[in-house]
Amino acid sequence: MNRFKIAAIITALFAFAVLAACTSPEETVAPAPAPDIEATVEARVQEAMADSGPETSRLELVRERGVLVCAGNDTLAGFGFLDADGNIRGFDVDLCRAVAAAVLGDPDALELRPTTAAERGPVMQSGEIDMMSRNTTWTSSRDVQWGNFAQTMFYDGQGFMAPTSMGVSTIMELQDASICVQQGTTTELNLQDFSNQNGMNFAITTFPDNVATETAYSGGQCDAMTTDRSGLVSTRQGLASPDDHIILPGTISEEPLGPVVPSGDDQWYDIVKMVMAILIYAEAYGVTSDDVPTSVTGNTPVDRLLGLEGSFGQEDLGLDVTVAQTVIKSVGNYGEIYERHLAPLGIAREGSRNALWSAAPCTDCPKGGQIYAAPLR
Repeated sequence: MNRFKIAAIITALFAFAVLAACTSPEETVAPAPAPDIEATVEARVQEAMADSGPETSRLELVRERGVLVCAGNDTLAGFGFLDADGNIRGFDVDLCRAVAAAVLGDPDALELRPTTAAERGPVMQSGEIDMMSRNTTWTSSRDVQWGNFAQTMFYDGQGFMAPTSMGVSTIMELQDASICVQQGTTTELNLQDFSNQNGMNFAITTFPDNVATETAYSGGQCDAMTTDRSGLVSTRQGLASPDDHIILPGTISEEPLGPVVPSGDDQWYDIVKMVMAILIYAEAYGVTSDDVPTSVTGNTPVDRLLGLEGSFGQEDLGLDVTVAQTVIKSVGNYGEIYERHLAPLGIAREGSRNALWSAAPCTDCPKGGQIYAAPLR
C-alpha cells in the first residue's frame, strides 16, 4: 500500500464523518456516541503505513537486483550496436556502463534492453527500466510524460540522405520526393512540419525501426531518408556503396540527446546527472582512464572530483566519495567515450556543439561547444 492509497483512506474516512454529521434525527434508529473521527483516521493511517512498509528507492532496487537495467539501441553504429561477439556497444551504452560503475562498482553489471522508438514511452512510464540511453531527443512533452532527462550528452540535428544519382545537393531540391522515416519519433513530426511549412509536398512513408527504414531506403522504396545527422552517418557507413549516397548539408531541427530516468525518484535522477557530470569534468580536467590520481594532486578541482579533498554531494546520494575514480577507470572520460565510438564514424567534435564548453577562450565563447554540466562542488 503506498501513500496514494493512504490518502484515499483519509479522504474516505472524512467523507464518512461528514455524511454521519449530516444525517437527520428522523433517519437515526438509535443515538450512539459520536466516534472520535480524528483517532479513527490516525489509527487507519498508522495501519496503512505499517502494511505498506518503507518505500524502496531506485538505488536500493538496483543494488538489491545487482544489475542496472538500461533501455537502448542495438542497431545504430556508434551509439548502440551489436559487435562481432554479439555484445551491445556504443556511446549511449557507455553512459549506462558509467552509471553501473557508480552505483554497483562494476560497469558490466548491466542488463541492456533493446528498445524500439515506439516502445520508449511505455517502458519509461512503466518504470520497468532504471534508465534509458538511446539517442533520444529531450522534448518538453517527453519530460512531462516519460520521465526526467539528464543533461544533453550529444547535440544533433535532423538531416537528409539521398542517392547521388538523384543529382540533388540541397534539402530544398527534394520537393515532391518520397521520404523514408522511422515512425513514433520526433523525426517524423519534424518532417511533416517542414513539408507543410515549405510546401515540399513530401510523400512520407514510415517504418517501425532503424533497420526497416534503412532497408527500405537502400532498396529504393523512397527517394531519400531522414533522421538525425549522426544516424545518417551511421547508416551511410553500413550501405553497400557509401559513396553512392550523399548526406545533404543543413538540418531542419535541434535534437538534444541524453539519458532519461523514470519520474518519482529525485535521488536517482541526481545520481545519473552527477555521473554524466563526472564524465564531462574528467575530460575538462585532463583526467583519463589511464591516469586517475589516487592521492592529493594539489589541483583543487581535480582533487574534489576524485574525492581526495572535499566533496560535491556524493555521499548524500549514497555513493562513495571516490565514485569518480571508479567511473573514470571503468569507462574513461567524455572525450574518451566519444573517440572510442563516434570519431571512427567521422563525426567530428572540433568546432561543433559537441566540443566542451571550455574548448574556446572566453573571448570566443560562442565558438566553443555546448557540452557542459552543473559545477561539481
